[in-house]
Formats: sequence, structure tokens, C-alpha cells
Amino acid sequence: MRAMRPADIEAFFSTLKAANPQPVSELQYTSVFELLAAVLLSAQATDVSVNKATRRLFAMAPTPARMLALGADGVAEQIKSIGLFRNKAKNLIESCRLLIECHAGRVPRSREALEALPGVGRKTANVVLNVAFGEPTFAVDTHVFRVANRSGLAPGSTPYEVEKKLDECVPPAYRVGAHHWLILHGRYVCLARKPLCWQCRVAPHCSFTPKTPAP
Repeated sequence: MRAMRPADIEAFFSTLKAANPQPVSELQYTSVFELLAAVLLSAQATDVSVNKATRRLFAMAPTPARMLALGADGVAEQIKSIGLFRNKAKNLIESCRLLIECHAGRVPRSREALEALPGVGRKTANVVLNVAFGEPTFAVDTHVFRVANRSGLAPGSTPYEVEKKLDECVPPAYRVGAHHWLILHGRYVCLARKPLCWQCRVAPHCSFTPKTPAP
């Protein structure tokens, strides 16, 4: 796979930005705490399934204190439709306890403090830093990993390797929105089994060959 050239990288992101100037997360939330909780619950689950579960959960417990009062069993009951719900419920409750004890009930905006919360890894921390606090971080999920490798934008064998290459190659003007553009592109156009190259706005700048033809 040929690495994407700087001119193509610029055109790649300018095209995605023109089509979606202000990309947003498809997870539903009304506060930084709800965002953190939703991302924590989203591992190995779709945004649609998480939104369905958190709609009920957040109505009952929109703050760390109220979530903690609900308890792990209460959280598990509300999110049992998503995968790994019992373990996620325990992590969420323990994270709420730490938010209250160590951060006055507020979500910290440092990577180290976020990653110290149970169930919060580098990807989750990157999402919170980017979406809630506007930091130019790159959360590499399965969609970002696929698009970065298939297109030649930031090829790497691990999510961390892809993240570091994105950090090196994404132009400053697109750094904050890049995470969303790549996720959405992978979710709806650059599909895992068969990318929709014939519909793709950025196909001229992508190194993937041969392009898949229209059915």
C-alpha cells in the first residue's frame, strides 16, 4: 500500500470537511460526565445500542453521585442490552466513586487522570479529550484503524501506531475534526467487507487499489 502523499492528505481532509463542516459524535449525551459514561459503555457495542441503553440510564442517573447511588446492579439492569454489561456497570460505578473522591464529581481533562478511571483506556480518554475539551487527539477505533490503513493515510499494525502516525500527518486545520471524519467515513462509506469506492468523495486521494466497482 502506497503511503498517501501530503497533497492528497490535505485534499482528503478538505473534502471530508466540505461535506461535513462540523462533525459530531453519534453518541447521545448532555454533559461531559454522560459523554464519559457513554464512551466507557461503547466498547464492543454500536452507538445505536448504547444510545438506547443510556437514554434510560441517564434519565435516572445524570451525575456521578446519582449513578453511584444506583449501584452496579442498578446500572447493569439498565444496560443489559449491550455487551459485557456487568463488567461495564462495575467499571462505571467505580469510576463514579473516583470522580467524586478525587475530582469533586467532575470529569478531569488530563489524559493521566482519565486513564486512571476503571474501564477508561487510551481510546476512551482520546474521545473525551477531543469531544468534550476540543483537544486534537485521535481515538483509533476499528473504523479509524481500517480507513487509516486502507487509504494509506496512516498505516500501522496497532491502534497506537496508527494514532502516532495520524498525529504526525494530519494538517493543523483538520486535527480536531479528524477523529469524527474518519469514524464516519469508515462507518458509512469505507466499509469493512466492501468499501463503497464508487460513492466515495475522497477516492481520488486514497491509495486503495483496485477501487471497488459499483454493483
